[in-house]
Amino acid sequence: MIVNRFPSLRPAGHWLLLCAGSGALAVLLAVRGVQLALPAWGFNAGQALLGCLMAQSLQPRQLAAVWAHAPLFLGATLLLIGASTVLGWWLMRRQVMPGSTALWGMTPGASAAMVVLAGQYGADMRLVAFMQYTRLLLITLVAALVSRAVLGDAAVGATAAAPAASAWWGQPSAAGLGWTAALVLLGTLLAPRLRLAGGAMVLPLLGAVLLQNLWGQAPALPPALLWLSYASLGWSVGLRFTHAILRHALRTLPQVLLCTLLLMLVGLATGAVLHWATGLDALSAFLATCPGGADSMAVIVAGSAVDTGFVMAMQLARFLLVLLIGPALTQRVARACRL
Repeated sequence: MIVNRFPSLRPAGHWLLLCAGSGALAVLLAVRGVQLALPAWGFNAGQALLGCLMAQSLQPRQLAAVWAHAPLFLGATLLLIGASTVLGWWLMRRQVMPGSTALWGMTPGASAAMVVLAGQYGADMRLVAFMQYTRLLLITLVAALVSRAVLGDAAVGATAAAPAASAWWGQPSAAGLGWTAALVLLGTLLAPRLRLAGGAMVLPLLGAVLLQNLWGQAPALPPALLWLSYASLGWSVGLRFTHAILRHALRTLPQVLLCTLLLMLVGLATGAVLHWATGLDALSAFLATCPGGADSMAVIVAGSAVDTGFVMAMQLARFLLVLLIGPALTQRVARACRL
């Protein structure tokens, strides 16, 4: 197993394998005709917890490093979004995926948020999830290999010094749990009313950032809550699959893998430029430009000896930019392909 061979990413491996495994189980149940559906609030609560996790990595000192090289980082972000759009356009032209599904599936934002946005804008969220999580699994494997090659035994020591992820509940403070509950309620109740794209994740993320940077408070995230978060995301999407959708997904796997690898190469090249231009360590530069999505990177960097705040600042900057321009961009490209 990846988790055992690459201990530098052991916590990430646990959470991501849980997400993939629970999603696969949900797909199996769905295609066998089991009629189950996770309530919408469960999916939103999972996104809210992920938003809180991402916010933990955002501190003013890390953001200052990004701001110091803003033009370079903006260019890197736009390059990756542009590459994903071109690859998605190619998949559409080849009729590998229907409508704007290919575009949303290739978009390097946050996997869960891209699935939600795709559904809101008429794409097939099941196939988008298939594309997003295929890329997620590949990137997790590559990140484990790169981390092990770069850090070696130092990665193991870094993980050993980190808080144990094996404790189901830990010792969270009552105040921390209270803030977590408030932010989850914010994401599950307010976001649907505001009709804010990705709001179930974005509102708790922004709320948690304000809490920790202005008032010195932070939501508590015991491993058990993260377990439920990833399981809910896997169940929500997996239970929507049918035999026909599953067959179509498997038929398109070679093209999806090809485009995913090409996008990863663009990210790798961009990371090399950042490393050369800013002096950032190679692993942090690689993870900062990796097209895995802000949610998956939040989990991966939690177990790696890298500049976590910098990586998350870059990933979240791309995620927020995708939220701003993604819907209009995908709709315009989809319309152009139909002409």
